[in-house]
Amino acid sequence: MFSSMLYGLVVIFILALSFSLIVSLLLTFSSLTESSFTWVILGVSFLTLFIGGLVSGAKSKQKGWITGAGTAILFTLVTFLVQYLGYNVGFSTEQYFYHGGYLLCAAIGGIIGVNIAGD
Repeated sequence: MFSSMLYGLVVIFILALSFSLIVSLLLTFSSLTESSFTWVILGVSFLTLFIGGLVSGAKSKQKGWITGAGTAILFTLVTFLVQYLGYNVGFSTEQYFYHGGYLLCAAIGGIIGVNIAGD
């Protein structure tokens, strides 16, 4: 089950990096500002965690909500470690709410992923 969580985590990072590249190119070569992307980035981040949970649930083929939630917890742990060790800043209250939503989205994705994968 842990390997499927890592697989989902890798998918999350690939999707996040791809979207970050697209947004950075749009910001560089257009007159758009960062504030115009706030809601888009939030929506894509929830979608990315949902897809990561879906992939991990489909890969494990059992206990989808635990696998999806575990994937989100790994993502939160990596995010926290980068933020705390790299920037010496802990999570804010707003970030706790975001990561709670990520947990919920990934768990739902894991449930759907197990049911899509079938036997």
